[in-house]
Amino acid sequence: MPKIKSNSGAKKRFKLSKNGKVIRAHAYKSHILNKKTTKRKRNLRQTTVADKTNVKQIKKLIPYK
Repeated sequence: MPKIKSNSGAKKRFKLSKNGKVIRAHAYKSHILNKKTTKRKRNLRQTTVADKTNVKQIKKLIPYK
């Protein structure tokens, strides 16, 4: 079997946890930050688990992670 190419964009955006869950960063943290509260921006820094509806597709994009 030939090797599968990993998706370069997905490699940078997603990681797998020890239990195999897909870890992602929050959106809405790049611009227009004046109107967002400090608490909201602080919470957006943390990572979160990707939704189960997207996990199968994401794992196909990063087969060797």
